[in-house]
Amino acid sequence: MRLSPLQARIHPLVLTAVLTLAGCSATEIVNQWSNPAYPSASFKEIMIIGVSNQTSIRRTFEDEFVSQLKAAGLNAAPSYQFIHEDGPVDESRLKQAVEQAGADAAIVTRLIGIEQKTGITPGYYHSVPAYGFYRWYSSAWSGYYEPPRVYRYEVYVSETSLYDMVKNEVVWSGAARTTASSDVGKEIKHYVETVIRALSEKKLLDSK
Repeated sequence: MRLSPLQARIHPLVLTAVLTLAGCSATEIVNQWSNPAYPSASFKEIMIIGVSNQTSIRRTFEDEFVSQLKAAGLNAAPSYQFIHEDGPVDESRLKQAVEQAGADAAIVTRLIGIEQKTGITPGYYHSVPAYGFYRWYSSAWSGYYEPPRVYRYEVYVSETSLYDMVKNEVVWSGAARTTASSDVGKEIKHYVETVIRALSEKKLLDSK
C-alpha cells in the first residue's frame, strides 16, 4: 500500500510514542515510616550507602545523593571513599568507615524487587476526509491503520532508610517504585530528588 506524505509522517510518530511510553522514567514513594521519637532531626555528616555489586552504579548513586544534599546545605560523603570493597563488608569494617567519615547518620538504599510489566498502546486509524460516495470509496483504500502494540518494561522496587548512627536507630524508611529507563543517570537523579523531598517534608534533613 502506498502511503500519502501525511501518512508517512504519522507512522514514525506512532512508533516514537510507543518507545517513549516504554522508556519513561518515574519514581514514587509508595510506603514510608518515620520514627515518632524524631519529630525533627539534624545531622552534621551523612554517609550515603548504595547497596550494589555494580561499582559504577553504586558510585554514581552515592555521588548524586551527596551532590543534592550539599546543594541543600547538608554535609554528606559517599561510602566508597571509605569502603573500597565491592560487595558486603562485616560490621567492624562498616563501623570503621563510619568513624573515619565522622558520620552521625547514614542513608542506605537497596533493591528489594523487580516487577515485570506489560503495556499496550491502542490501535490508530488515520482516514482521509472525503465527501460523497465515490470519494469516500476511494479514500477507504488509502486510510492507514496502526495496530495495537504490546511492550514490556520493568519496575524496580527499592528501599531507602535513614539511620541515626549515634543512637543506632532507624529514623525513616521508605519504599519506592521506579519505572526502568535507558538513561540510568536521569533515573538516579529523579530517585534521589524524590527521596530527599520525602525526608525534607518530614523535617528530617535540617542542617545544623
